[in-house]
Amino acid sequence: MNSKIKITLLAMFFIVFSCKEKPVEIDKDQSDNQGHPSLILTKSGVEKIKSHLGSIPIFDTSLENTKEEVDAEIALGIEVPIPVDYSGGYTHVRHKSNMVVLQKAGVLYQILDDEKYAKYVKDMLMQYEALYKTLPVHPKTRSYARGKLFWQCLNDSNWLVYVSQAYDCIYNYLSEEERHTLETNLFRPFADFISIGNPQFYQRVHNHSTWGNAAVGMIGLVMNDEELIDRALYGIKGVNLDKTAKDDDGGFLNKDGKAGFLANIEEPFSPDGYYNEGPYYQRYAMYPFLIFAEGLHNVKPELKIFEYKEGVLLKSIDALLNLSDADGDFFPLNDGQKGMSYYTSALVTAVDISYHFGTQDPGLLAIALAQDRVLLDDSGLAVALGIKNGKTEPFRKKSINLSDGPNGKQGGVAVLRQEAIELVFKYTGQGSSHGHYDKLSFSLYEDGEEVIQDYGLARFVNIEQKGGGNYLKENKTWAKQTIAHNTLTQNEVSHFGGKYEVGSKYHSELHFYDATNPHVQIVSAKEANAYPGTQMHRTFAIIKDEDFEKPFVVDIMNINSENKNQYDFPYYYLGQIMKTDFEYKVPSELKPLGKSFGYQHLWKEAEGKPASTNAKFSWLNHDKFYTITTTSDATDNLILARIGAEDPEFNLRREPAFIIRRHAKSTTFASVIESHGSYSPVTESAVNSNSNIKELKVVLDSDLYTAIEITTVNGNTKLFIIANRNASKVATHNVKIKDKDYQFTGAYYFK
Repeated sequence: MNSKIKITLLAMFFIVFSCKEKPVEIDKDQSDNQGHPSLILTKSGVEKIKSHLGSIPIFDTSLENTKEEVDAEIALGIEVPIPVDYSGGYTHVRHKSNMVVLQKAGVLYQILDDEKYAKYVKDMLMQYEALYKTLPVHPKTRSYARGKLFWQCLNDSNWLVYVSQAYDCIYNYLSEEERHTLETNLFRPFADFISIGNPQFYQRVHNHSTWGNAAVGMIGLVMNDEELIDRALYGIKGVNLDKTAKDDDGGFLNKDGKAGFLANIEEPFSPDGYYNEGPYYQRYAMYPFLIFAEGLHNVKPELKIFEYKEGVLLKSIDALLNLSDADGDFFPLNDGQKGMSYYTSALVTAVDISYHFGTQDPGLLAIALAQDRVLLDDSGLAVALGIKNGKTEPFRKKSINLSDGPNGKQGGVAVLRQEAIELVFKYTGQGSSHGHYDKLSFSLYEDGEEVIQDYGLARFVNIEQKGGGNYLKENKTWAKQTIAHNTLTQNEVSHFGGKYEVGSKYHSELHFYDATNPHVQIVSAKEANAYPGTQMHRTFAIIKDEDFEKPFVVDIMNINSENKNQYDFPYYYLGQIMKTDFEYKVPSELKPLGKSFGYQHLWKEAEGKPASTNAKFSWLNHDKFYTITTTSDATDNLILARIGAEDPEFNLRREPAFIIRRHAKSTTFASVIESHGSYSPVTESAVNSNSNIKELKVVLDSDLYTAIEITTVNGNTKLFIIANRNASKVATHNVKIKDKDYQFTGAYYFK
């Protein structure tokens, strides 16, 4: 291996393709059954693409960019190093790059009829064949399922998903002897290793096993190996794993005994298309889900895979796109890296396949235009032709409520949208091993910028200097803990005691969701199991009202408990404090806020007491002003905290929080969050920098109803009432407040 060769890191968008038929050494038995191309492209699809070349700009550009990248790699020569590194290390990156190069070279062979690409794929596969049969398991021991080319079987599966397509692409270019060599020494042993050799990885319901299932199934389709295809669809026959065993993230490997590709569609997805691990891992899993599904659609149409579970794979793409902010960044629910967006290559695949196999939603064409590339296959061609023919319409995101659980009965996620304001409310199940202990948590956005954040994961993905690019210990000690989220923590202990085996049994319950009123978008949910003996009920509404410059957020958290507790209620705002209406003291020496459950990672920077029955907290973020007005008790402690304590390696972001601490039995936290005004550093002028709220009161708080009254600085009053029990749309209510009767139908009242 020449160490001086410069590695060109290819842009990691995944080109989905199949292969070109060349009349050389055709395997008669196999070609009669399926032929090649057989996975992602069909023979007629290849010809159709060729007939349109030069007249479909976005497709032509994608093709040209791919050609430039692959030609540069061919010029550098082939490198297949002995694996030694974690994520981000040289050998990891090289093998990861190779799998993408192989895939792209294959599609170029198909479309351009240039044998140099087929030869390149063949030569590299033969080098892998020579290497693989000599490899032990990877020397890095961190994973519960070590791979051979990579430190974990997950990445080995990534490799086989892509390389199986490359093999399909040049299948008929190879001689029968060459195919026999590759299948006997590389592909079949590879598929057996990640499945039969690692059942703890393969035989489960998880994004890891989805990749494994797809890898085994894809190479099985190319090789026409029914045993491998069956193993992919239904799991390994006769394997029963320890139901108490866990993976590296603390999740059960196979508690329910379910396995295989179909189980991985059935279990994690709700009927609405929400994926229980959250959008970050849904994005990661969508590529193997959709690529293998497309291969099954072409080779085994009788399975009707895109109709499975009422078409949930295609539904899930719409759900995933709606779980992104105004800029296309996915909301970082559970273990989610901020900045991951629908511009990633996996979502190019998702958008194109959804358009081609779905209802040809013209809004998807707008996203494809923003992505500025398409797949070099039938679905990419369909998108390119749709754009060329002027069918593009904006992709409009509205408020949405997505159920969680295989039957849609394990809580859910709501996204409320009103003008530029977006609020994400999480009331899901645990979310598999990537889930966080954050029942009834929320995050807030404006114009695609975080206002009140969800921390996401504690990891620097593929950056070798930070824990080999893997999850850091702070992911468990901080990011997963309840206090790291915008929700209630009781007695400085996380929900369910921070125990996965407990949290995975329960989910929150939807009280109601209503987006029918264009002026009031509202959702309400309850949690009764996070703390035994304590019930939480939280309601969010985004209200558009003529007395306010912008829509404002109402946040009501009702707590009913059998005992007196300490309640911590944080808001992880981003930006610079502008003003508070309470005095606070800054200690001369910083100390952690607590000792465990994430509290050890919070510095207490200041603490104060409310000056009245309200507490106001204002800050500036991205040249916009924000204010939280919250009802308060004289005994409340108002804490200004910052992430970063007990973090000597600086693995955590040093970001602030405003925490309301209250000692009570049953109580209600009622708050209004305003976005108002702006600041221009160019003109150095601040406009409307103060809150529009003079006073916020809880005017009724009973088992049946909670009502708040908002008084503006101009003296106008607004009344908001929530029905705590009967949330039926047709229920009629008669509520007396301050000797005045209020009648309304439905779950809430605002006027």
